[in-house]
Amino acid sequence: MDFLPPGARVHLIGIGGTGMASLAGLLKESGFEVSGSDANIYPPMSTMLQELGIPVKTPYGPRNLEPRPDLVIIGNAMSRGNQEVEETLDQGLPYESMASALKRLCLDGRRCVVVAGTHGKTTTTSMLAWILEVASQQDAALRPGFLIGGKPENFPNGFRAQPERGGLFVIEGDEYDTAFFDKGPKFMHYLPRSVVLTSVEYDHADIYPDLDSVKLAFKRLVNLVPASGVIVAMGDSPVVEECLAKAYCPVERYGKGSNCMWRAEGIESYEEWTRFEVYRGNTRFLRADLKASGEHNVMNALGAVAMAARLGVPERVLRQALTSFKGVKRRLEIRGEQEGITVIDDFAHHPTAIRETLKAVRKRFPGRQIWAIVEPRSNSLRRRVFEDELVEALEEADRVTLSGVFQGANIPDKERLEPGRIVTRLLREGVKAATFNTANEIIPQVVSQAKKGDVLVVMSNGGFDGIHENLLAKLGGH
Repeated sequence: MDFLPPGARVHLIGIGGTGMASLAGLLKESGFEVSGSDANIYPPMSTMLQELGIPVKTPYGPRNLEPRPDLVIIGNAMSRGNQEVEETLDQGLPYESMASALKRLCLDGRRCVVVAGTHGKTTTTSMLAWILEVASQQDAALRPGFLIGGKPENFPNGFRAQPERGGLFVIEGDEYDTAFFDKGPKFMHYLPRSVVLTSVEYDHADIYPDLDSVKLAFKRLVNLVPASGVIVAMGDSPVVEECLAKAYCPVERYGKGSNCMWRAEGIESYEEWTRFEVYRGNTRFLRADLKASGEHNVMNALGAVAMAARLGVPERVLRQALTSFKGVKRRLEIRGEQEGITVIDDFAHHPTAIRETLKAVRKRFPGRQIWAIVEPRSNSLRRRVFEDELVEALEEADRVTLSGVFQGANIPDKERLEPGRIVTRLLREGVKAATFNTANEIIPQVVSQAKKGDVLVVMSNGGFDGIHENLLAKLGGH
């Protein structure tokens, strides 16, 4: 933290994002005076910032920069024309992107383990941080700093500073661009000593024109890992394999294929638990019990185990940590039950994530009617390019309800997803489906039709206008 003195004033524009809010917490924990601003902030980040005593000003405006900050951190959702961005530039205030500030203030001199990939980053990062935390009870050198793009249930918050130079820092590495003045992926700033690579798939259609451009970003990340590091990578994906072609460090693969050093076998589900055997080569390494559903969570755990073992965590501790892992908010999180109807919240942002979520729910609640209530909100789901994949994913549900496209007017007509087309195609395949413009229109329809035993899976990467709480309240009152 050499370029800012202790107690310096730092202001974050766009503080409500998961990464920005966690960075704000890291900076406050590190002794800075922190403030922020946003236009629309909602739990869990709003609650976390309030508990941390970090003031958040809304809406955006020049006065939010008073008193004058020593550094302004500009979130990647901000663009030219934003009043605070314009004031920052007009005043000549020092500014950084989130990723650049994080690198300079928190990561420099630490042993960074970057967890990257299109899917599974948040859960895998949370698992790895928790494994190291449990291991640190016997070996203090393994106690990690971390930054997670979500709220892990095992920790008070999704961040912790690493004060020791040379200490471990586990960070979720996002492939999305960094700021309007830095269009490269965030993870290129994160000084990776080692990487967990969970998956590579076409995503973020607003900034990546095709899969090749996504692969290029991950190839560049692979190229940053020193020969003394390691990459732990999903071995069942030909696309991931292509990205690893020019790695300069050892690569350990995990998955179910025979080419994988780390394999999961004998996967069984019981109630909310999943049990599986972990093999290292041809040798049984451990039996794991994980309080999570779905094969995708087994793969997340396998990647975390492989990296933790490489870092020196013994088998006994790995087993203990997996059993005590509590999950992450908004990842298959049960929000409540009313009249025998269960409401689940999931941060699904891509058709693959939707498909895996629904498959996991089906295993967790066999024989029950599964509803998929989806807000096309992410920059990928809002676009027509993923229409075929979305239809296929939603076929995993018994009933589907789609809202209108979030801020759809910002997307050209020819590119924008049409929920009506999705509904028509699902009906053709025998899936009951409907679309309504808003959450307020969806709620009475669902409440009037849901029956005891149904499972309502609400999927959005945003607040969805508080639909989870409102559904539970209406179900309890009807």
